[in-house]
Amino acid sequence: MTSNSKSPQPEDISHHYASGYEATRLQKKEGKLEAERSRELLDRFLPPIPASILDIGGGPGGYACWLAKRGYEVHLIDITPLHVQLAEEASRSQPDTPLASAEVGDARSLSQGSETIDGVLLFGPLYHLTDKSDRLKALQEAHRVLKPGGTLLAVGISRFASTFAGLCKGALKDPEFAAIVDLDLQSGHHQNPTNKPEYFMDTFFHHPDELREEIIEAGFKDAGIYGLEGPGWLLPDFDQWWNNNEYRERLLHLSRTLEHEPSLLGVSAHLMAVAKK
Repeated sequence: MTSNSKSPQPEDISHHYASGYEATRLQKKEGKLEAERSRELLDRFLPPIPASILDIGGGPGGYACWLAKRGYEVHLIDITPLHVQLAEEASRSQPDTPLASAEVGDARSLSQGSETIDGVLLFGPLYHLTDKSDRLKALQEAHRVLKPGGTLLAVGISRFASTFAGLCKGALKDPEFAAIVDLDLQSGHHQNPTNKPEYFMDTFFHHPDELREEIIEAGFKDAGIYGLEGPGWLLPDFDQWWNNNEYRERLLHLSRTLEHEPSLLGVSAHLMAVAKK
C-alpha cells in the first residue's frame, strides 16, 4: 500500500499472516464450506478453458493451483511475500500443471497490460483495503486488465460476519469483542485494538448492496452478489456435519438454495460478486 493510504500497510498484512495459517485455513472447519462453494462459483462463472486468469491477492495459491490443474493459465499476485513463496512451492508440487507466474504485487497497481486477461479473482484485497478509494483503485485495475467481456469474481466479508460468529462461538461475551462488533455494524470498518489475533486485523466488512455499488462505480456493468456459505458455517459441530456425506450435501444444498436470496445474503461470512466488463 502507499504511504499516504489509510488502509493497512504491506508489513501489517504480512505480520498478520506470518504464521502461514492461510495455507491450511480452507482445509479446516467452516473453511471447507467456503472453499467448496467458491470452487462451485468459479466453475459456473469463469470463462471456459483455456483462458488466462489473474488471481489478485491469491494467498498461498489454493484456488490458483486448483485452476491451473484444470487447464487454466493462472497468474498469482499477493502483497505478502510468504504467500507468494508458499504458492510457488504449491505450484512446484504439480509440475505438469504449474502456475504461469507468481509474484509480489499490489492490487491497486498491476503490472499486466490493459485488456490482456480473461478472468480476474479478487478474493482478499477488498477486505484488506479499508479505504474505499483503495478498493476502487483495485477494482479499476481489475477492470483495466480484463478483456472486453471478461469476468471479475470478487469476495468481500459480510458486514454481519462478526455478529453471527460472536453469537455462535461465544466471543460476544467478551466486552472488547462486543465493542469491535458495534463498530463493524456502524461503519463496516473492523478494527482490533486488543492483543487477541483471533479477533482478526484491521479490515473492511461489506454490506451486500455496498459491494455491488463499489463494483459498478469502478466501471463494471453490473454485479450479481452471492452468499458463499449460507448459515451452515455457524454450526458449533461443523465437522460432524461435514464428515457425514448426507449431512454435508444438505449444507451445500442449503447454501446453493439461499445464495441469491437478498434478505439472507449477509448471513454468509463471505460474499462473492460476479461482474462482466
